[in-house]
Amino acid sequence: MTGLEELEAALPAMTRWRVPEGRGVDWAVLEAALGTALPSDFRRLAEAYPVLVVDDFLMVSSPAPGAEALWASACREDEVLQDLYEMDDTEGYVPFPRPGGLISWAESFSGDAFYWKADSADPDAWPVVVRGDNGDWSEFPLGAVAFLAGVYGRTVDVPGMPRSFPGENPQVLGLSA
Repeated sequence: MTGLEELEAALPAMTRWRVPEGRGVDWAVLEAALGTALPSDFRRLAEAYPVLVVDDFLMVSSPAPGAEALWASACREDEVLQDLYEMDDTEGYVPFPRPGGLISWAESFSGDAFYWKADSADPDAWPVVVRGDNGDWSEFPLGAVAFLAGVYGRTVDVPGMPRSFPGENPQVLGLSA
């Protein structure tokens, strides 16, 4: 079973939003604007799904075809992370494009942020870093899709998240660009 299939098994409500023919993201444009390649598991997720909102809590980002450079720009200009970094409140994590910098791929509506730590030339080796709204920082040796599959499959626990995360029967909304 692929990582995406594991996520769909753990979060079956998402499958109604799948785009079987693919979304047609121009990865060359996005990665040129961002200045790096992105993990292959995320590329597969973003080709198959639009932005996903899970239980009115977690929003998983996905670049929109035709707006790839805008998505990349938003990743490079993470003002909250930059402010935390300037206040020395990132536990040693740094914003991208600094070496080993954090690139956002999801956020909660409660102020939590989900990143990759771009600390390897191989994006598939990037771990997930979570900044909880309460100031907790956690790192997981997983890609974004495996991380989400673990969270919603209840094999990955994220410190500092609300007790209701993840929900018992998570509902998913797909947002089109």
